[in-house]
Amino acid sequence: MRAPRLDDPDLPLADLMTHWPGTIPVFVRHKMLCVGCLVSPFHTVSDACAEYRLDEELFLAELRIAADAP
Repeated sequence: MRAPRLDDPDLPLADLMTHWPGTIPVFVRHKMLCVGCLVSPFHTVSDACAEYRLDEELFLAELRIAADAP
């Protein structure tokens, strides 16, 4: 199995947060209920951004920064 890619448009949020736990505070900071949500295994960043009316590119940029931070 290959490692997940943060920029994979099909990456479920649950997998994203499992592989890059440093991204969890980004979701919390935006008051998103994705952390621990029962739908997170099925929703993607795109889905979440649409649901919360966030700019997807800006949100992805924040996730990338958080994922690279130790």
